[in-house]
Amino acid sequence: MHKAIIAPIVISIILASLLAIEVSNDGGQALTQLFARPEAAQNNNNNLSPSSNQQNSGSSSSINDKTAETARTSSAVSPLKVINSNTTVIDNNSNDTANASALLNAQTIVLNQIFNNVKDSVVQITSKVNTVVPNIIINGNPLQSQSTRLGSGFVQDAAKGLIITNNHVIAGSRTVDVTFADGNTYSAKVIGADSFSDLAVLQITDNFSKEHLVSLQLANSSQLKVGQQIVAIGNPFGLSDTMTSGIISQVGRLLPNQEMGFSIPDVIQTDAALNPGNSGGPMLDLQGHVIGVNSAISSQTGDFAGIGFAIPSNTVARVVPYLIRDGNYDHPWLGIAGANLTPDLAQQLGLPRDFTGVVVASVTPGSPADKAGIMGRIQDRNNAAAGDIITSIDGHNIKRMEDIISYIEVQRSVGDKILVTVYHNGQPHDLTVTLQARPAPTSQ
Repeated sequence: MHKAIIAPIVISIILASLLAIEVSNDGGQALTQLFARPEAAQNNNNNLSPSSNQQNSGSSSSINDKTAETARTSSAVSPLKVINSNTTVIDNNSNDTANASALLNAQTIVLNQIFNNVKDSVVQITSKVNTVVPNIIINGNPLQSQSTRLGSGFVQDAAKGLIITNNHVIAGSRTVDVTFADGNTYSAKVIGADSFSDLAVLQITDNFSKEHLVSLQLANSSQLKVGQQIVAIGNPFGLSDTMTSGIISQVGRLLPNQEMGFSIPDVIQTDAALNPGNSGGPMLDLQGHVIGVNSAISSQTGDFAGIGFAIPSNTVARVVPYLIRDGNYDHPWLGIAGANLTPDLAQQLGLPRDFTGVVVASVTPGSPADKAGIMGRIQDRNNAAAGDIITSIDGHNIKRMEDIISYIEVQRSVGDKILVTVYHNGQPHDLTVTLQARPAPTSQ
């Protein structure tokens, strides 16, 4: 039941891990990841120090609720600085040709200025990945091959040589090459990565003093509006310093990550063209501030179909300080899988059709939900009983799975106690749950 519900979403969405270009050593290109695109930023340094409360928001369909849980409580540290993202508004109501031409020219000037301001802060990232071909045996050993993965990134801290990118761009590599717009290439090491949010931080290890690095500034992604104009800068198909533009199609999307088993909440949807190699690059507002990190596209063919996704800047501001300080990030975890309660299902359970909540399909043994007594679906030879229905958390109404993911990731941290109201056997019950850190992926 769980798989059936999420299957259509997983099929149509090519995740961030699919957004890099992989070049085989025979020169051929295998597009193993879709596009993501970069957004620009400004010349201000960001204060990258971890905050004690991590936040994230989610939306979309249901299923793997191994819900996101936020930050960690650690030493007192200040969060990444973000600024207001004010959209430039152009009045197109005039039908006058001259005015229309002037508006077009003005927009061209704005876009060109953004590009010139941020181009030296966007890099191409090249990593080498060793793979094993188990069905080809040479001298008793499986054949090993090496491929080159291309992606994008942007400078977060010019003084320290820190660069932000997607985790899937550098996964499996400890060191990578970063190439700037002027063609200069430097070695960099991976100092922190989080597969759950698909973010990673690199630090240049070579002497880069001759580079004129500029730190890009993060905007406040919670202020983004549907229809707002944005740009992306990156290296699609290895074509360096490529800029594309579009609008924000929607905010608050939930991006399933099949490999991790958890979804990324609060993702930005755009119609700006993203292609393999754009992964890890910045998505920018018209002030040149970073509003997101390009990560994935939705496509059934692997080609751009007008739907791209970016990890929001507020997630970057929350996660990156921990990646710099600790090398990893702890997400709060509830430990359930579930589905949205539909009117038909509510009626089958003897509830009013307008009853809302999330039906718990399963509970991970030993998880916070398990310890608190939350029950999943029970099935034996004779009959099946629906699991608990979560109707609220800390007094906040729960209608969809994304409500749970968003609240825990944005509002709560590891170690926090939350009050979960469940509907069990026709009666509401309040259960206290102590959130734990999400288990690390088995692949790590």
